[in-house]
Amino acid sequence: MSDHTPARILVASNRGPVSFSSGPDGTLTLRRGGGGLVSGLSAIDDPGTVWVCAALGEADRTAARRSPQGRLDQGGFDVGGQAVRMLDIAPEVFDQAYNGVANSTLWFLHHLLYNTPTAPVFDADAAARWTAFEAYNAAFAEALAAEAAPGAAVLVQDYHLTLVPALLRELRPDLRISYFLHIPWAPADYFRMLPDELARAVLTGVLGADRAGFHTRRWAEAFADCCEQLLDAKIISGAGPRSDLSVSHQGRTTRLGVHALGADADFLRERAHRPDVDERLAALREAVGGRRTIVRVDRTELSKNIVRGLQAYRHLLRSRPEWREQVVHIAFAYPSRQDLAEYRDYTAAVQRLSQEITEEFATDSWQPLILQVEDDFARSLAAYRMADVALVNPIRDGMNLVAKEVPVVSDAGCALVLSREAGAHAELGADALSINPYDVVGTAEALHRALSMPAAERAERTGRLAAAATALPPQQWFLAQLAELSD
Repeated sequence: MSDHTPARILVASNRGPVSFSSGPDGTLTLRRGGGGLVSGLSAIDDPGTVWVCAALGEADRTAARRSPQGRLDQGGFDVGGQAVRMLDIAPEVFDQAYNGVANSTLWFLHHLLYNTPTAPVFDADAAARWTAFEAYNAAFAEALAAEAAPGAAVLVQDYHLTLVPALLRELRPDLRISYFLHIPWAPADYFRMLPDELARAVLTGVLGADRAGFHTRRWAEAFADCCEQLLDAKIISGAGPRSDLSVSHQGRTTRLGVHALGADADFLRERAHRPDVDERLAALREAVGGRRTIVRVDRTELSKNIVRGLQAYRHLLRSRPEWREQVVHIAFAYPSRQDLAEYRDYTAAVQRLSQEITEEFATDSWQPLILQVEDDFARSLAAYRMADVALVNPIRDGMNLVAKEVPVVSDAGCALVLSREAGAHAELGADALSINPYDVVGTAEALHRALSMPAAERAERTGRLAAAATALPPQQWFLAQLAELSD
C-alpha cells in the first residue's frame, strides 16, 4: 500500500489527463489534455480521486520516475489539483501491449477491419505480444489496488485495459469496479477469430467488473452474445428493447449499461467563438469563396472510411456536374498511429486520392477540395461553423463525437450525412441522412440530397440533432456511471 491517502474514486485509462515533452536541456514541459474523460472527472467533487494512466513516451517516463510511486501531484508537477499516478511501464512491454495487441488486434477485431485471407495470424510472436498485454494490464491492476481505499469505486476505461477488471477483482474483491468500452464490440462470429484462450480472457476480463458500459445497446448486446456463445454464460434481460442486461458467469453477475457520451455544448459554443477560430473561419471563407461546403474532420484511422468518402465526393462531381464550381469539400484528416504501417499507408492513400480529385476537377477559379493533415482544433471548429453538409461515414464507430459536435457549433445549420454503423446513429439517425458506409454511389446521392436540402429544413434538423447530441454531456455521462456503480 502506498503511503498517501487511499482513494475513494479511481479512474484508469491508457492516456492520462497530462503529458510531458522534454527540451534539449532535459526540462520537462507539462501539457494538459482534453476530451470527455478529463471533462467528466472535473464533475467529481471528491479530493480522494486518483487517475491512473500510462507513461506514453520517454518524457512521461522521466516525470513518473521523478515522482514518488509515479504520483505526479506529489512530484512537484502542477497537474491542476488532480491526483495522477503515471505508470512507468517498460517501453518494449508498452509497445507490444499498445501497438501489438490493443491497436493491432482488439481495435481491428471490434471494428471488423481484418483482411481475413491474410490476417490475423496468431503465431509465436502474437503469443509474446499477448504476454506483454497481460503484464501491462497487471501493472494497472496492481497500481489501482495499491491506491484504492476499502470499498472504493474504480472506473476502468476502454479496450486497452480489457483484462484489468478481473485482475483487480482478484487483488481487491472489496472494490466496486466499472468498465466502459469507447469502441464497438464485435459480433460473436467475428470475435471467434481470437484463439479460444484469448477470447475467454477478454470476456472474463470485462466480467470482472460489477458493471460494464457501452455507448449503444447494440454494442452491449454484442458483448452479451459473445459471453453466451463462448462462455456459456447466462444472459438476463427484462422485457422491452431498452431493458437492462446482465451476464452471469461462474457465480458472478455483471450488469451491462448504455451511456451514450454526448457533446459538451457550453465548452464547444464558447470555444468556437474565440478569436483564433474567427481568424481561421475568415481564411476558410476566403478559400471557399461563397460556395457550398461539405465538411469532414477525422483522424486517419482505418475505421473512419475517409477514402470512400473522397470516392463518393468524386462520384458526386462526375454524376452531378451541376455541383462543379458550386461546392468545396473541406477534409481535415489528421494523421493517427503513424507508427503502424497500415495507418501510414492509409494516410498516403488519402493524400493520393485527394490529389487525383484536384487534378480531375480543379479550374483556375475553383479548388474542389481543401485537404489539411496538420491537427488544428480551432480550424476544425471553424469548419464546423461554416458546414452546409457534414460527412461522417465510418465503417464502424463506438460513438463518433464529430457527428454530435458539428450540429452544436453550426452557425446556419448543416445537413448530417451519417453512417448507420456509427454508434451516434442510434440517437441522430432520425434527423440525419443515413448511409451504408461501403456504398460510394449511395453516399454521393446522400451528399446531393444534403446539398439540395432547403435552408429551413436544414436548420430544423440541426436543432433537433444538437438537442440529441448534448443529452448526456461528459460530466453527466461520468456521474451517471458512478451513480450506477453505487446502486
